[in-house]
Amino acid sequence: MQLKLFDEPVPFDLAEELFAAYFVCRKNKRNTINALLFEEHFEKNVFQLEEEIITGTYTPGRSIAFIVNKPVKREIFAADFRDRVVHHWLIAKLNPLFERIFISDSYTCRTGKGTHLGIKRVDEFIKTCSKNYKTDCYILKLDIAGFFMHINRQILFERLRLLILIYYQATDKKLVLEMCEKLVFNNPAENCIIKGRKADWEGLPNNKSLFHSPPNCGLPIGNLTSQVFANFYLNTFDHFIKTTLNIRYFGRYVDDFIIVHQNKEFLKSLILNIRNYLD
Repeated sequence: MQLKLFDEPVPFDLAEELFAAYFVCRKNKRNTINALLFEEHFEKNVFQLEEEIITGTYTPGRSIAFIVNKPVKREIFAADFRDRVVHHWLIAKLNPLFERIFISDSYTCRTGKGTHLGIKRVDEFIKTCSKNYKTDCYILKLDIAGFFMHINRQILFERLRLLILIYYQATDKKLVLEMCEKLVFNNPAENCIIKGRKADWEGLPNNKSLFHSPPNCGLPIGNLTSQVFANFYLNTFDHFIKTTLNIRYFGRYVDDFIIVHQNKEFLKSLILNIRNYLD
């Protein structure tokens, strides 16, 4: 599906929004080669991005794929700097929508909700559930195997589309929808630059590599959009845990999550329900 933009009113502040995204983006990437090249003529480059977005001619560039080994072996796709500017621009527009639907205890790329708060909340869960450490309580800790590589892009985009259609009220709604579509369905593994040696991938399980993802599945680790979209992708799971299963003490960071309860057998019984829902 391709959305046409030519009948859509162009937001007069698109360039201003892109400049804001650029200044945020360069804070952490200013010394990279791509960032320095973009910064050399940043005004021209930002206005070029604006034109491409408005006319619908923007397409994501080539990513650089490489392996990191700390803290664990992981495949990273580093987007071109100009694409990172677009990522920051889009997420800034979508974050207010996400905050309307997210539960309190999800901790990925949310202002004031990082790992430190997550750890503090787990401590509070244990203290409360154990009645100030006077009774036993138990923790079920799970994660999702190969999570990023198995995110279904069609499901993700449909959920984004419905969210935007229902909650997004600005005049550039079609513009935002098209950019979501382009970024979600872009597969950087098809046109990337390999940094390092192919041997670097030895020992990395297939379910942790975008090169081995099932058709129409997978988001690249390393992009802001991937992190935020992954959090959004599991939002319905969060509500399933909290509402359908009526779990009080639950927290999630990306695909790692914990449930605290006084009954160990009850926690064990949840595993099949959780697995079936995720399937």
